[in-house]
Amino acid sequence: MATDTKPKARLPRGLVDRTGAELVATRAMLEKIRAVYELYGFEALETPAIEYTDALGKFLPDQDRPNEGVFSFQDDDDQWLSLRYDLTAPLARYVAEHFDALPKPYRSYRNGYVFRNEKPGPGRFRQFMQFDADTVGAPSVAADAEICMMAADTLEAVGIQRGDYVIKINNRKVLDGVLEAIGLGGAENAGRRLTVLRAIDKLDKIGPAGVRDLLGAGRWENPEAKSGDFTKGAGLESAAIDRVIAFVEAGTGTAGLAKLDAVVGESEAGKAGLAELREIAALIAAAGYDDGRIVIDPSVVRGLEYYTGPVYEAELTFEVKDEKGRPVRFGSVAGGGRYDGLVARFRGEPVPATGFSIGVSRLLHALAHLGKMETLAEIGPVVVLVMDRDRAADYMAMVAKLRANGIRAEMYLGGSGMKAQMKYADKRNAPAVIIQGSNEKDAGEVQIKDLVEGARIAADIADHAEYRAARPAQFSVKEEEMVEAIRGVLERRAAPSLGLDD
Repeated sequence: MATDTKPKARLPRGLVDRTGAELVATRAMLEKIRAVYELYGFEALETPAIEYTDALGKFLPDQDRPNEGVFSFQDDDDQWLSLRYDLTAPLARYVAEHFDALPKPYRSYRNGYVFRNEKPGPGRFRQFMQFDADTVGAPSVAADAEICMMAADTLEAVGIQRGDYVIKINNRKVLDGVLEAIGLGGAENAGRRLTVLRAIDKLDKIGPAGVRDLLGAGRWENPEAKSGDFTKGAGLESAAIDRVIAFVEAGTGTAGLAKLDAVVGESEAGKAGLAELREIAALIAAAGYDDGRIVIDPSVVRGLEYYTGPVYEAELTFEVKDEKGRPVRFGSVAGGGRYDGLVARFRGEPVPATGFSIGVSRLLHALAHLGKMETLAEIGPVVVLVMDRDRAADYMAMVAKLRANGIRAEMYLGGSGMKAQMKYADKRNAPAVIIQGSNEKDAGEVQIKDLVEGARIAADIADHAEYRAARPAQFSVKEEEMVEAIRGVLERRAAPSLGLDD
């Protein structure tokens, strides 16, 4: 008996297909981001999606992330290769490889897909797009302050209004000072430090009481009923927990910095971090961004190990509904920080660097919530219908003439008749079709049907006979007038994406 060996058409978990309006909206948003980055003097860089595994470095492991979070394979030379996990590690490799030829500081931006070998879940994908900007070779925290200002300008450029976002800044040195003050310094306490970091990072989701539990013995998924999954805590003593909580609840701005002086105690790292935060605050104030757009906030904790100084997060402050219908803040759409150790991995010498990364899909999702995503499907090409099969050369010549004048156009290449061709043009979202049968050819004319205007008129005509008599938005022009007539149709559509010349 023969068996059916056809593969099943199915999408792997954690991946999505994207088409139509979402791609158009993404492209429009990326161009706005790119314009701001270039306004600040950053230049484009593209690195491949595959790197040598050892070049990607070590990442903070999540409990539910298998295989250290990367997709890896061996090539024919037995070298281990991996799909890039983020866009920062490949930048570090590129800078180290071309260090002597690059201007320093080196300012670049990159966008592209990154890949995480993670357990898929709601909002958790194995492939997603990031858009990064980084400054390598600038030791001054002025570079960090500038990145935060650029983040604010970028959010406004894509349509997030002032007041609907905030850029929060902290410093890993301050946090390291707190951890040192409670006895968690040194390599032997690395595991417990990561547990503390994860606990602090959940502040927005579980509140101070939940963080306190995770800093102590641990926390149930449903604390009141003591049910669900149990997360083991850091096992800190009560006094140490109080100090960490005092750190995350110090508050924002100058007053918060003053409280942190007592929290970090005599830690040199903590004092250095506070000095850097004060310098950033002064720079932000001088540039006029201290009006609520950018604030110092000790609750910001970026998880990745390689951040060595200032860390920052772009948070959207407007409310959305969660899966249970409860109002929650939208949350983070971008983040970054200073990572002075990444390039040093390759060169064996300190190379200061700072940068931030936008989660493209998440930011697009935010714009959709605000009703500011450009969701209209892209207007398709003008379609030249094929009325006489033996005149394909004539129709191809029409298409070539339209394209030569900067107009998106295609000749129908299927084998169907007039009715099916019109349905095809509708599915392609064509603004117009061009029709030339034998009668039009003999008269040296073409028929142009404005599909958008025709649909609008047809909606107001109830009687089919009236519709046929009206032949809405269909007109004849001489062949030599075809291009200008199509231009008129397109200009009425006011669609800059059609490729018309300025």
